[in-house]
Amino acid sequence: MYKAFRWGVRLVLAAIIGIFLMGALVWFFASRSLPDYNATYKVEGLQAPVEIVRNTEDVPHIFGQDDPDMFFALGLAHAQDRLWQMLLLRRTVQGRLSEMFGTKTLKTDELMRRLGLYDAAVSSVSAQDDYTKAALEAYARGINQWIEIVNKGAMGRGAPEFFLFDAKISYWTPADSLAILKLMAVQLSSQLQDEVLRARVSMLGQGWVNDIMPDDPQQAVATLPAYASLFQSMPRGIQTASNASEGPFSPFPERGMAGASNAWAAAPDRSAAGGSLLANDPHLGLTAPSIWYLARLQLQGGGVIGGTIPGMPLVLSGRNKDLGWGLTTAYVDDQDLYIEQLDPKDPTQYRTPDGFKKFRSKRVIINVKDAKPVTITLRWTDNGPVLPGSHFDLATVTPPNSVVSLAWTAFDSHDTSMSGAMALMRAHSIADGVKAASEVVVPAQNITMADKTGVALMTAGRIPLRDPANVTQGRMPSPGWEPQNRWQGYLPFKDNPQFIDPKGGIVLNTNNKTVDRPFPYNVSFHWGDTQRIQRLSKLLGEREVHSRDSFIAAQLDTVSPAARGLLPLVGANLWFTGDPAPDGTPERQRQRALELLASWDGEMSEHLPEPLIYAAWMRELQTRLIRDELGPLAKKFDHLEPDFIERVFRNTDGASRWCDILQSAPKETCTDIARQSLDAALLDLSKKYGPNVESWRWGDVHIAEQDHPVLGKVPGLKWFVNIRQSTSGGDFTLMRGKTRGGDGPDAFANVHAAGYREVLDFADPDSSVFIISTGQSGHPLSSHYDDLSELWRSGEYIPMSLDPALARAAAVGTTHLIPQTAKE
Repeated sequence: MYKAFRWGVRLVLAAIIGIFLMGALVWFFASRSLPDYNATYKVEGLQAPVEIVRNTEDVPHIFGQDDPDMFFALGLAHAQDRLWQMLLLRRTVQGRLSEMFGTKTLKTDELMRRLGLYDAAVSSVSAQDDYTKAALEAYARGINQWIEIVNKGAMGRGAPEFFLFDAKISYWTPADSLAILKLMAVQLSSQLQDEVLRARVSMLGQGWVNDIMPDDPQQAVATLPAYASLFQSMPRGIQTASNASEGPFSPFPERGMAGASNAWAAAPDRSAAGGSLLANDPHLGLTAPSIWYLARLQLQGGGVIGGTIPGMPLVLSGRNKDLGWGLTTAYVDDQDLYIEQLDPKDPTQYRTPDGFKKFRSKRVIINVKDAKPVTITLRWTDNGPVLPGSHFDLATVTPPNSVVSLAWTAFDSHDTSMSGAMALMRAHSIADGVKAASEVVVPAQNITMADKTGVALMTAGRIPLRDPANVTQGRMPSPGWEPQNRWQGYLPFKDNPQFIDPKGGIVLNTNNKTVDRPFPYNVSFHWGDTQRIQRLSKLLGEREVHSRDSFIAAQLDTVSPAARGLLPLVGANLWFTGDPAPDGTPERQRQRALELLASWDGEMSEHLPEPLIYAAWMRELQTRLIRDELGPLAKKFDHLEPDFIERVFRNTDGASRWCDILQSAPKETCTDIARQSLDAALLDLSKKYGPNVESWRWGDVHIAEQDHPVLGKVPGLKWFVNIRQSTSGGDFTLMRGKTRGGDGPDAFANVHAAGYREVLDFADPDSSVFIISTGQSGHPLSSHYDDLSELWRSGEYIPMSLDPALARAAAVGTTHLIPQTAKE
């Protein structure tokens, strides 16, 4: 027995030692890819020496003698910190994820191949101006130089993730950067998904679509035909569809998760210090590392500093010495779906205004890890690429003997958006910025600008011009063979919304409606916000002058205008009603919850129970209102729709009919549904968090999930690479923290937020502040992997100056790049 015990102890010790040695070996190889920021490299492709000065937060400040060298160094710095992220983005837009991840990403690859965005990017290289071409080429050389340094120095393939995959790392090209910009357009667009959903709801009849998907309340609702009436062969009633997403790593946002942002600016006469002010916080899906990366370039025209996205040689949001700019998604309706009728005698042809015409087609092969290659046939019509019914639930709105095609500005093969963005970086006045914006095609963005004398807001990007006789006005799929449904070109840039030096001295945008123009000159029927704009307008309007601090306070504001508007409406007949109930009863719990909500100001603080009660109540209420009318489609509305709830409880156009449960004999009132929903929500919360309402906390469920897209799913590793933090805010607060939605256990998790924030003050430019949500490095072993995340969570910022002396004074490492031809 003793001998067996000794051997057992030895085996346990051996196992522990083996695990320790294995961990040490993994750490050794993974740490090899950590860059040395104090190194000196002789490189090819530089004209003169360059310095990359890293400050305490690992922000690179790049100094050199000419602009191409600056972009070379930016490419190298991006690759040092985010090589894996960049190559993953490139593979996504190329449709080559399955070469690494196998069949699970095949659906995403197939869709990206059909869209052909990478091919459009390749064609667009020649359309760029000479400055941009030189910048793209230099940036690519910088990335490739780092790949060579990694290979020659055996530096762990550049990132620890590459040890899990044996895929070859291809060199970067200028087209890759253009493709990443088009990929951003994918992440910021959702019009096609809304077209499908609107068509599906309209097929239910009774005008449900006007209530659940209303136009902006400030605009009269236009009358549309029921979708099924457009196609006589279309089956009536709802069509079922899979609720599966487009697949892992799909860049296509789910409904409600398209790009969002806030931006506003104040002219000098509205500033306490006498200089223009600007704030911007773009909202995208949270990941680790963040999609954003802070950087500063010392261009020949002056320094440029702000937020970049690795893969592109751009400061997308930031400032130079004279001009600041920020971006918000414009929600331009630049996507249209078309029903293409097949020739009954020859399915290789589709119907056009001039008769049947052959599809343009091409066969491509998708290589799949651990599986046979897959061959697909790509097809295009005059309107755009053909998409299979398996994507976006298209099969549910496709009549027999038909297919669906997509028109989109992103397919432009002469897209000059990169040149426009590059010119914006070098603009030194609002007039220069407007001229630069005229080159932007896609993604459509509202650009907020501030120079030393004024402010402006304008929409950059192509806006399709539709025929007044368009049968769906671009809001649902339309017959592709009817000429009045096809695009008639684009609106001239001068017709894009522009607000330059307004009398009030303030411009602002939260993805809200910017102009109210009749079809076909409208920008969109679907806007990204009707709530945040209410709060921002109040905060900016209640002060005569503003400061950097007041702009920061607005950017971090967590008061929900939706909560303030809906609670008095929904609970109108519930507040302080009924006799006091005994403790421990559901009635008493409801009364206590209503007491808390009655005195709550709508602040979505992580430390309070009220935001959780409100969010759970509204989710349950909306579900009960729509599930009998919409059936399976109810799952598509998995986030609160405040405008819909308001229409129902105000009985706008008879919308209170949603409160009556169709399958039941009694006629339920909206008060009945409100009370039942609150009771159900409280019961669910009690099961999860106990019966004491006062002990519940919003921050316990509103967790910011910044997960590594690959390592974050590996058992054990996910605890080291995923960044999880309790956060304030919500779906409709200025400090937006969009929840996951649905009815799962993590429905209130914060998954879509401002990964980048900036506040600029031209009265004291060096006091301008910035922050990203994680850290600069994408390497999990780096001290800069998550060092900014706690500052971001707590609403703090870091200063970033264009003063070279300040940058050098705060340097913790300087990388010296020396041209290969330089003498020793």
